[in-house]
Amino acid sequence: MQIELLFFGIIEDIVGVRSKKMSIDTSITVEELNSNLQVQFPALKRQSNYAMAVNMEYASNETIINNNDVVALIPPVSGG
Repeated sequence: MQIELLFFGIIEDIVGVRSKKMSIDTSITVEELNSNLQVQFPALKRQSNYAMAVNMEYASNETIINNNDVVALIPPVSGG
C-alpha cells in the first residue's frame, strides 16, 4: 500500500522535504503512523502539539489510514 505524506511549517524543516511517498504493509491508525514517523524523525517528538489530517480532514489517533490516503502533518498556527 502507498500513502502520501505532506509536511508543513516547522515539521517540513525537521523532515527536510515537503512531501514523501511511504509504503505500508496494511492499514494503520494515525497514532501508529505518528509513532513510526517519530522513530524515523526523532526531532518530531519535540513537536508534540502538531495536528494530523487524512484526506484534508483533521484526524484523531484512531483514524484509519488506507491505501492512497494523503496524510498531512500540520504545526500549530499562531498569529493575530
